[in-house]
Amino acid sequence: MVPDPHTEETFSSKSYLEMELLRFTTAGSVDDGKSTLIGRLLYDSKSLFQDQLEAVKRASLKKGGEHINLALLTDGLRAEREQGITIDVAYRYFATPRRKFIIADTPGHIQYTRNMVTGASTANAAIILIDARNGVIEQTHRHAYIASLLEIPHIIVCINKMDLMDFHRDVFEKIRSDFQHFSDRIFPDKDVRFIPISALNGDNVVIPSEKTPWYDGGTLLQALENIPILNDHNLVDGRFPVQYIIRPESSEFHDFRGYAGRISGGVFHKGDKVIVLPSHLSSEITSIETSADPLEEAFTPMSVTLTLKDDIDISRGDMIVKEDNVPAESCDVRIMLCWLNKAPLNANGRYLVRHTTRDVKCMIKNIQYVLNINTLEKQTEIKSVAMNDIACVELLTTKPLFFDPYRKNRITGSLILIDESTNETVGAGMIQD
Repeated sequence: MVPDPHTEETFSSKSYLEMELLRFTTAGSVDDGKSTLIGRLLYDSKSLFQDQLEAVKRASLKKGGEHINLALLTDGLRAEREQGITIDVAYRYFATPRRKFIIADTPGHIQYTRNMVTGASTANAAIILIDARNGVIEQTHRHAYIASLLEIPHIIVCINKMDLMDFHRDVFEKIRSDFQHFSDRIFPDKDVRFIPISALNGDNVVIPSEKTPWYDGGTLLQALENIPILNDHNLVDGRFPVQYIIRPESSEFHDFRGYAGRISGGVFHKGDKVIVLPSHLSSEITSIETSADPLEEAFTPMSVTLTLKDDIDISRGDMIVKEDNVPAESCDVRIMLCWLNKAPLNANGRYLVRHTTRDVKCMIKNIQYVLNINTLEKQTEIKSVAMNDIACVELLTTKPLFFDPYRKNRITGSLILIDESTNETVGAGMIQD
């Protein structure tokens, strides 16, 4: 029986607060207003330093604008400012009394699909912007599909530029209906909500708008502050990839042997029966250590040190799991792969796989299909994968991986491919069933 993560008796208040960090990403077509929306969030929530605000004011005047160009708060690269588009992932941080936030402002162009995947891979929520003048378009479908592929649990559809459509309710309802017709097929079980906004003027971003009396769903900031994220983590399957072995040199602790790492799934208690992979040797957790006081239990995504009752040979890359709940263990792995490199991936190519804390070599066993990101059709005849492509690929690793499907656990279900000759990360993969 997994403890209820919302009870203070089960989880410490300190750990509970640490969990209240919301990561979210923005997606939408070019000029839908992603950077302006983030700038508005920062500006209206009083999350800007005075020097930042003054710099943006000066830049806006230099460009001849009549108003502060809030998009400049996120379009930090010079190339972006010159072109007026976002070409990289810009991360921004802000906080309210209720929650801390990390924002990933991702590109809208199709040729930067890899950047969106990178920015969204750890997100709790995705904000998908739709221009009220254009409605649901092909790029909207593309970004919604990528959000479903990445198993982002919460989707907020912001229908932007409602001021240009006189805040007509019919416009909002038509776009909501069109989006739901598509989204019901790709993420029927996800939390999807819709908000009519004007990022330029701030309507329903941080402050409720008087221009939408027909809408009572709350502002974007209220939605972000109140999205329940504790249950987004896998609190069922105990997974502890070992990152480091702690053996103090001090004579006082000469018998201490701890296994440090970050819990990737489930809840571990002192006294739990566990199995160590790949040896499959059994033991029992004798203590859960932290930099402060020992704990009786720890849960995803806490970083802790476990000690075991038995002296077992354990190395970095091994995994400690619950005795009655083990992950899949195999050298054959099927993944959905987003290719990040200019040089194409080819069948029979050889790479290094990094999965949790485990590094193994692999060969590309088979390219099952490449997804047409425009039509979402599976192209089975293609035998190479180009940059920004998303493909279904089979890997053959030299040593087994211990994994869960990505839909079940986004940590143990994800991996990256590395080119050994350059040490570049060339691919990001999501493990399938």
